[in-house]
Amino acid sequence: MLAVDTNTFVRLLTQDDEPQYDKSLQIFQKQDIFVPDTVLLETEWVLRFAYNFKPSEICQVFRNLLGLPNVHPTNATLIAQALRWHENSLDFADALHLAQSQSCSVLYTLDAKFAKR
Repeated sequence: MLAVDTNTFVRLLTQDDEPQYDKSLQIFQKQDIFVPDTVLLETEWVLRFAYNFKPSEICQVFRNLLGLPNVHPTNATLIAQALRWHENSLDFADALHLAQSQSCSVLYTLDAKFAKR
């Protein structure tokens, strides 16, 4: 299994650099891919701020790639939950924190907006 970094993920999703896109595509077509949570977190930020993706677009491209049989996130169930919460207006990072903290009795935050949601 091969792990990918954020740049590889972003190039594949945006196709904004043809040579890098081609390399990323080859990797995703020929390898079993591990996608760390940190790559998803960083990719969401890049897509939102650098490429003006909307939450629904980010969720869709994540689902498309993470749904491939050779692509393996750390925990697909938790990522799916975070994506549902993100589509319902929770910040992706907060949604991921919450999804990964479900075994705890409380997720403490000083972020009033997050706590309210």
